[in-house]
Amino acid sequence: MTLRERLEWLGRITLLVFILASAAFLSAITAMRIAIHGREVTMPNLVGKNVSEASQMLQSRGLVLRVADRIYSDQPINVVVRQTPTSGLLMKVSQQAHVVLSLGQRQLQIPLLEGNSLRASRIELLRTGLQVGEVSAVTMPDQPVDAVLIQNPEPGAGAATPRVDVLVSQGARETAYVMPHLIGLREADAQHRLDVARMRRKVNYVTAPQWPHGAVIDQSPMSGSRIAASSTIELTVAN
Repeated sequence: MTLRERLEWLGRITLLVFILASAAFLSAITAMRIAIHGREVTMPNLVGKNVSEASQMLQSRGLVLRVADRIYSDQPINVVVRQTPTSGLLMKVSQQAHVVLSLGQRQLQIPLLEGNSLRASRIELLRTGLQVGEVSAVTMPDQPVDAVLIQNPEPGAGAATPRVDVLVSQGARETAYVMPHLIGLREADAQHRLDVARMRRKVNYVTAPQWPHGAVIDQSPMSGSRIAASSTIELTVAN
């Protein structure tokens, strides 16, 4: 066998060895990938499931359930409220899924608020871990201002929400007037009109030569304004 033939033969052997080695390497990689993916499963959705049902779902996939916490919620007791990891993620067999379970609705005892002032009711609710919810008001001439008339939930009832809605009294409706036009009147006439309505007033005197002496040159509130009977009217009178 000539040198050239030997070299050609050696080249063919080398190529064959390379091909066989490459095939073996690719086969090993493929087998590893199949083995790795064969140990991965998809995380199911556990939220809303009872803890027993959730545990069985995980066990069927080779996963382990761990309870991370328990909280009050609208869900029944021992129902999964949250989960980590979330559903749909790939998990390796034997990995843990952490869940938060429901303790059910927190039942709170509602104190008696009716007859108390709104301020006292706020303090009482805060003391028991509750708070005032929606506050509505109604005119009640025979009830003190801010007295609690009705509450919801009723006292003693168990409640899932920490808020208590109340209806309070606004007291008697205060008499109101439409502010008359006083500018240009003599001070005595303006005072008389306010006396008839039993309205308080404050008079300021200023030097105003262009106005007649004793004439009302300004007023507050302005005419046409709606004012309560307890309001104080300010008049400015030319001195």
